[in-house]
Amino acid sequence: MSTAQRLQKILASAGVASRRASEELIQAGRVSVNGQVVTELGAKADPSTDEIRVDGKPLAHVEEKAYFALYKPTGYITSKSDPRNRRTVMTLAPEVPGLHPVGRLDYDTSGLLLMTNDGDFTLALTHPRYGVPKTYEAWVQGHPSERILQRLREGVRLEDGWTSPAQVVSLGASGPESRVRITLHEGRNRQVRRMFAAVGHPVAKLKRLSVGPISLEGLKPGDIRPLTDQEIVALKQQSRHEEAGS
Repeated sequence: MSTAQRLQKILASAGVASRRASEELIQAGRVSVNGQVVTELGAKADPSTDEIRVDGKPLAHVEEKAYFALYKPTGYITSKSDPRNRRTVMTLAPEVPGLHPVGRLDYDTSGLLLMTNDGDFTLALTHPRYGVPKTYEAWVQGHPSERILQRLREGVRLEDGWTSPAQVVSLGASGPESRVRITLHEGRNRQVRRMFAAVGHPVAKLKRLSVGPISLEGLKPGDIRPLTDQEIVALKQQSRHEEAGS
């Protein structure tokens, strides 16, 4: 159910202008709510029930925000479409206007993928400055020594620069492969695979276990569920992207 929000946030969410520019529109008397011009920046409205106009033109409907956790199986493209007609994660998701994946998981990588139609939320979870932790389980070739694991913890040099410190734990070996859990606070393209390749232990299999406080618990490959209100709040707080007055 929609609730009242600050008018400038509604305008920004609808793509009218940035939050700051929307405030200027309000102060200039160019915005009305239910036929009444509003000039106070603290004014609130409900985009689902109030008629909001800018320069006399009605505001486009703002879709309800949706947030999901998907257990992505291998063999799916993390994209809204694919020119090669491969399966995309959108075929596993409900039909929600504007829904898109948050970040990417490789075709051959499984695990937790968040999906939303909230652009601000996507930015908060994918921009390096917010540092939301992402934990993976990697099956790698060979048996990395403690010295190698320490290199991964401290950072390794890739073609796009040194990686940030990571949490790395050995989970044991099975035959010619080893299982390692690694937590990153950045999200470069194919970063986990490139890090292990850089230390001589290429990844054979990779699964993302969690993003911030959200995990795969209770999901099977291909399952998707809505995030709870508590989970959404926790993610926003962890990303330090919670805005005053939201």
